[in-house]
Amino acid sequence: MGKFSVDRNGFYGEFGGAYIPEILYSTVKNLESQYVGILESEEFKREYRDLLKDYVGRPSPLYYASRMSRKYGCNLYLKREDLNHTGAHKINNTVGQILLAKKMGKKRIIAETGAGQHGVATATVCALMGMECEVFMGATDVERQHTNVERMRMLGATVHPVRTGNMTLSDACSAAIRDWCCHPSDTFYIVGSTMGPHPYPDLVARMQSVISEEIKWQLQEKIGRDYPDYLIACIGGGSNAAGTIYHYMDDERVKIVLAEAGGSGWDTDHTAATFHRGTVGILHGSKMLVMQDDDGQIQEAYTISAGLDYPGVGPMHCNMQRQGRTQVFSINDDEAIYAGYELTRCEGIIPAIESAHAVAALSKLSFKPSDVVVLTVSGRGDKDIQTYLDNKKMAKEYGEF
Repeated sequence: MGKFSVDRNGFYGEFGGAYIPEILYSTVKNLESQYVGILESEEFKREYRDLLKDYVGRPSPLYYASRMSRKYGCNLYLKREDLNHTGAHKINNTVGQILLAKKMGKKRIIAETGAGQHGVATATVCALMGMECEVFMGATDVERQHTNVERMRMLGATVHPVRTGNMTLSDACSAAIRDWCCHPSDTFYIVGSTMGPHPYPDLVARMQSVISEEIKWQLQEKIGRDYPDYLIACIGGGSNAAGTIYHYMDDERVKIVLAEAGGSGWDTDHTAATFHRGTVGILHGSKMLVMQDDDGQIQEAYTISAGLDYPGVGPMHCNMQRQGRTQVFSINDDEAIYAGYELTRCEGIIPAIESAHAVAALSKLSFKPSDVVVLTVSGRGDKDIQTYLDNKKMAKEYGEF
């Protein structure tokens, strides 16, 4: 285990742990005692790998973006998680967790979702395995991600619009945990990101680590070495970022750059820039950086991106940033919209608005012509077309693409 991995008590430095209601204690402890053994069993590995290959469509391509490379003066490779079945990286995690749930004898699956990609991925694997599925989604996100809501329903899931708070991702998480408290014995909560009580941050990171595992051999194949100079990913809760960096966390040759959602600006009241604005607190069962007021009340997160609309960030990432291992940029809405159009026009790839935040980070960095940069396109932009169209003027005001 590396210096940035979880310790035996479920902590990453000062972050992590399991701060849970008493009613969930035995359920979470049971998961903690079983997950590593199941994940490392030959039976699980075989089933998981077969599904990733034949169902998800892995490995996802590592594509050399020639026009964007010329524009930014580097060698830019895009890790194409947008080409996975269901259109994002989320399926890597749900395939693994549904197998884990089955092996633990659970009959009912619940999940939270923001942009809807994790909800769709969960509903998809529940349909695959013939299991009951209920998804909690903020009412605001239900409106702005209508297509994904209908996909979930078509797959047989029940979607619960959550009308508390800001009616976005954080509120959906809270609702899912409340449901879990009512059905601890038969229900498995498929958490979508590297958040929640231990062991979820480690479990999700392990499921997503297939991303960096593939990057290693794909780079070796393409350039004759298995590491880049830079890794870039967007971050909300932190699942695609965790997968992108997992096998490079302790490799100091690799600079890690993360892009969080600045909204109207990290120094405004309309932002989701937790690294820039957050202080240490407890949210959804874990100690992490949280956007909160002086009384510890959670502040609402604002961003054009439903998938990055979370007022916290996973404990693994909090510790890495605190230790100086990662560089985090706050990307405003206008910068993200512009970057999404830029990638679309330069490479013919429409990224999810979440992924567009990572693309926007390129303009914040100075590269050498020899630098190898790997950027994870965590999802495809089909779900965000209306948002792109509604905000095209914002992109044009930011700059011509």
